[in-house]
Amino acid sequence: MALGQITLLTETGAVGLADADVRGHDLWLAAAALNVATGFELKPEGLCRDDLCFPLPQGREHEFTRDGRVNVAAFWRYRGGAVTHSQAGDIWVLGEPSDEQATRIESLEAPDFTLPDASGRMHSLSDYRGRKVLLATWASW
Repeated sequence: MALGQITLLTETGAVGLADADVRGHDLWLAAAALNVATGFELKPEGLCRDDLCFPLPQGREHEFTRDGRVNVAAFWRYRGGAVTHSQAGDIWVLGEPSDEQATRIESLEAPDFTLPDASGRMHSLSDYRGRKVLLATWASW
């Protein structure tokens, strides 16, 4: 697939991106698109999000950056994240690295969310922080 539109799914949600270059298991994005989709940006010291930077391996920089573009799939695998895509290459999923997942699981802290009760009143999990909460769920599928 040459340059085209893709949907990129990460732990923060879905982003539609134009001008993506899919080549087999590699996904090349413009550096600005990488920042919009993942929060990482290309800096002289490597690929960075906030204060956390991943230096690119010496001698292998061309695997990750080329012509102002970043191979987000190679970078994601390098940092320990899972990468998968649809057969057509138009949908990509970037999974959280296992060490980040483990940290979240060890904290035993659920992410905040807001849902309505049976009467339509909205409740956020954070409203009950510090108290025991029983969550009951149901799905028809």
